[in-house]
Amino acid sequence: MATRRPPASHSAPPVLPADVRLVRTGTRVVLGLALLLLLGLLALWLARHPVFNLRSIRLEGDLARNNVSTVRANALPRLAGGFFTLDLAAARAAFEAVPWVRRAEVRRLWPHTLLVRLHEHEPAALWAGPDGADRMVNTQGEVFEANVGAAEDDALPTFTGPEGSAAHMLAMHRQLAPLLAPLGEARVKELTLSARGSWQARLDNNATLVLGRGDDAQLLARVARFARTLPQVTSQHGRPLRHADLRHETGYAVRLAGLGTLEPAASAPRN
Repeated sequence: MATRRPPASHSAPPVLPADVRLVRTGTRVVLGLALLLLLGLLALWLARHPVFNLRSIRLEGDLARNNVSTVRANALPRLAGGFFTLDLAAARAAFEAVPWVRRAEVRRLWPHTLLVRLHEHEPAALWAGPDGADRMVNTQGEVFEANVGAAEDDALPTFTGPEGSAAHMLAMHRQLAPLLAPLGEARVKELTLSARGSWQARLDNNATLVLGRGDDAQLLARVARFARTLPQVTSQHGRPLRHADLRHETGYAVRLAGLGTLEPAASAPRN
């Protein structure tokens, strides 16, 4: 009869003292941190190595008023770093500082190229601010600085108004244009907005329109009424318009070349 052996007993591993476990844990942490630091230094060294220098800048997008040479001459001195270390936000600001550039999109193109897509300002008007310096207004209603002579558009109107009003003035100019169609070829050459909110327009035939104050709907209604009925007045007298005051409740006052009149009888104007 076979005898059954008792199972062999397995002795538990000795429990290390707490101070030894703490030393081992601390050693692992220190080694891990040292390894991370070494890897970081290696990555930094590689990023700064000349092999990863930027070797080319590719320009795309709008270059109607700039060329590659002028963009490079203006932006390159502001760039610092290599392919990995270049600050893209700073690079974008450098390209957006180039005259006529409204917005720049910048990204890395492996392995040595910086790709830059430019969006230029499209001028909509000249801006004569309180300081007297001529700037320009783009089609988004933003005021920007550029060489006004490079606009190559003598038909641009001039806006004069408080700082921050350019977008509103551009919107008003766009709404006035179709309302003035009954006057023939006349268009707004100068648009002025005072600090108190009073509007005035000068047409390219040298006629002045005093629109006064009010919300946009009120102003446009005055202009529409004036433009519909003025041709009757000018044809009756055979004289061109020189000045019109639209600040009246029920009509407008006009002055024709060599002749002054009211059409129709108007109440006192509102400033």
